[in-house]
Amino acid sequence: MKQMRHIRVRLPAREDYEIEIGVNALDRLGEIARRSLSPHARRLALVSNARVFKLYGASVVRYLRAAGFDAPHWLMGDGERHKNLRTAERALGFFSESKLERTDAVVALGGGVVGDLAGFAAAVYLRGIPLLQAPTTLLAQIDASVGGKTAVNTRDGKNLIGAFHQPRAVVISTETLLTLPPRELTAGWCEAIKQGAVGSRRLFEQTRRFLVAERMSETARDLKRTHQRADELASLIAAQCSFKAKIVAGDEREDVGRMDARSRRILNFGHTAAHALESVTHYRRFRHGEAVGYGMLVAAEISEKLGMLDASELESLQACVRLAGRLPRADDLDERAILRAITSDKKSVGGHVRWVLLERIGRARIVDGREIPPRVVRDALRAALAGSLTDKK
Repeated sequence: MKQMRHIRVRLPAREDYEIEIGVNALDRLGEIARRSLSPHARRLALVSNARVFKLYGASVVRYLRAAGFDAPHWLMGDGERHKNLRTAERALGFFSESKLERTDAVVALGGGVVGDLAGFAAAVYLRGIPLLQAPTTLLAQIDASVGGKTAVNTRDGKNLIGAFHQPRAVVISTETLLTLPPRELTAGWCEAIKQGAVGSRRLFEQTRRFLVAERMSETARDLKRTHQRADELASLIAAQCSFKAKIVAGDEREDVGRMDARSRRILNFGHTAAHALESVTHYRRFRHGEAVGYGMLVAAEISEKLGMLDASELESLQACVRLAGRLPRADDLDERAILRAITSDKKSVGGHVRWVLLERIGRARIVDGREIPPRVVRDALRAALAGSLTDKK
């Protein structure tokens, strides 16, 4: 059996929890749940979607039942457009019908959308019941499942209604990546690049070397080679989770007053433009990570045009995003609509957007949008969206 990695998320104001990473980690989900939850827990309500449940649902239910839990399941729609209050209400109805009690828990089996929706529903049901995250996409494994952010979208924007609700455990089974389509891998690798870009050059280089060696997003043959190097993949995922865990431990609720390079806000690098791209395309063209790929390039272009970031560093980031895989076309979108969406970003403070920019690979700087001329933002947007990273087939 391959080695399991363990990352402890240490939170000053609440109980620590473990992230467990390895091949076939889902086999241990029942055991981990029993260890992480109250001895009075009897039911684990499993939330997933049809695609993921078809692959892993029967096995997960079996593991949970073997650990002594009842394990009713409910399937939500697949995709960002289903992450809304209507779906959350249906999830809450499922919890009620399943007679969940305060000591019971919710298990989120799927990608970031499932994790966000199930986590939000768990946060508000009976004023909060325990949550276990079992992420099956790369983006969810390194980012969405770690840190306790849960939310749903509204017509006015993404993640506008949510709660901080930390999981009791995160179980990352790396073999689930073998079943992902290339675009899901591209989305995940863009988030991995983001964390290296703002967190440490070492993490950025570790991610870049893995992508150079594997090119996971291009062919099935590459994915098989990745399977042969599963231990290296698990190490990289562990490094990504460890970085995020440290950021979360130091700034769990994203203090709006913090502007330093270890504020949780630095994890929003690329997200200002990304959320705008998702909004103007009604969450139908881009996977979240693909939009972040473009958003990083926009923010890096702004950084370079302001004289903060050396041109060679911008080129390094562009090359790394290119390694992640092709991005959907973006140069046909309404520039004015994107700019309007940027100005209404939910991360604004005092009515003004705060951009996460780069001083260099591995060091971010938070900048008030009033310090950035509108022309610079417009030119950076044009340069990033008109680049050679798109798939125009």
